Amino acid sequence: MALLTCSDVTFSYEGIPVLTDVNFALEAGSYLCIVGENGSGKSTLVKGLLHLKNPSTGSITTGDGLHPSEIGYLPQQTAAQKDFPASVWEVVLSGRQNHPHFPPFYTKADKEDALRNMELLDLLPLKKRCYRDLSGGQQQRVLLARALCATKKLLLLDEPVTGLDPVMTNEMYQLIRRINREQNVTIIMVSHDIRNILPDATHILQLDQKQVFFGPMDEYLKTEAGKQFLGGADL
Repeated sequence: MALLTCSDVTFSYEGIPVLTDVNFALEAGSYLCIVGENGSGKSTLVKGLLHLKNPSTGSITTGDGLHPSEIGYLPQQTAAQKDFPASVWEVVLSGRQNHPHFPPFYTKADKEDALRNMELLDLLPLKKRCYRDLSGGQQQRVLLARALCATKKLLLLDEPVTGLDPVMTNEMYQLIRRINREQNVTIIMVSHDIRNILPDATHILQLDQKQVFFGPMDEYLKTEAGKQFLGGADL
């Protein structure tokens, strides 16, 4: 069974459809890049995948043991969030809040998972640092570790390299690649940076207030939609 399936999904606001005809199934271990111009429906779909907005028609289902609350999510940061006055340890550990325990107490398993993800992303030397004192790249790594604490199966990343310099951008892509390939965590990434995603993504979903394309990356590159979105380059 697919890890995530959208079947004939339409989203509406006040009865007016804003995204229609979404149909795709994603297998475990895939790396899906969602692309489209501003206003194409990407943010609406993200809300739907996180069960923050219900489809007006169709269904979104999970399989392979994935519960909807167990999707790790890395959102775009606001200025206020970048100034959050908590330690790196507290931010990462907060990713375990969707796991069964008795708030406000974290279990031994929660703490072990947080430490494991911090080690994976080379964050242990920053454990006691204040989050707001970190660089933009360091903050993104902290938030990625936090998202990993929420899941073992699926990460949803919304423009994860926005505002990062080229070196930090490359580092972030390398970390996401490792998580996908070495940890077998399925990746869904919303991104405008499709050229840098080309070596890693297995599938593309293009939206333009409806589903324009879904399929393997190599097939997308042969389509007119793919060539136009990539600026007509000879690929």
